[in-house]
Amino acid sequence: MTRRTEWAEPDGTGPERARSGRPGPQRAGTRRGGPRGADPEASHGADPSGAAKEPPQDPAERARAICLRLLTGTPRTRRQLADALKKREIPDEVAEEVLSRFEEVGLINDAAFADAWVESRHHGRGLARRALARELRTKGVDAAVVDEAVGQLDSEQEEETARELVARKLRSTRGLDRDRRIRRLASMLARKGYPEGMALRVVRQALEAEGESGDDLYESY
Repeated sequence: MTRRTEWAEPDGTGPERARSGRPGPQRAGTRRGGPRGADPEASHGADPSGAAKEPPQDPAERARAICLRLLTGTPRTRRQLADALKKREIPDEVAEEVLSRFEEVGLINDAAFADAWVESRHHGRGLARRALARELRTKGVDAAVVDEAVGQLDSEQEEETARELVARKLRSTRGLDRDRRIRRLASMLARKGYPEGMALRVVRQALEAEGESGDDLYESY
């Protein structure tokens, strides 16, 4: 009776490997599942970090997202938003189109911004028309819009606010000599944008009401 001889391939495959159930020798530099050190997902184009790669966002979509984020809770002027888009390298023509659309739907309104700014900063900080106009110009508000907004304040209202400011500050100057009181109070009003003549008149009247002589207050300043 002839004995049947089983053969085996050099790498351990074949009937001998299948019968024994033992793996054959592996070639150097390999491992099960592919070459040593290779990411099994790399061959399928997956990001090794596990995050899916997204295509670059459309510039107009980016511009809209930036503007909406900046406008959330805080009104902005068109110039402020334009500067923000330029800083983030949004193309000029895209920025112009997005900003114009935002104006059309009322999300950007420099006139409303200026009106609210004047109301808030005058009553909250006591700023006069000159200081308010300067602030609005630095925010890129058009000169005609600025003039209309600060025109809400007339001279009488501005002077009344100046009197209130001096009255609140007057106590802290007591104990100083008259000239220092004059300089300190008038300088405070000047920093808030009040004209020199109005500032001196308001200070003189406040000191006179308190009992200080006001004969040469103008000369002392």
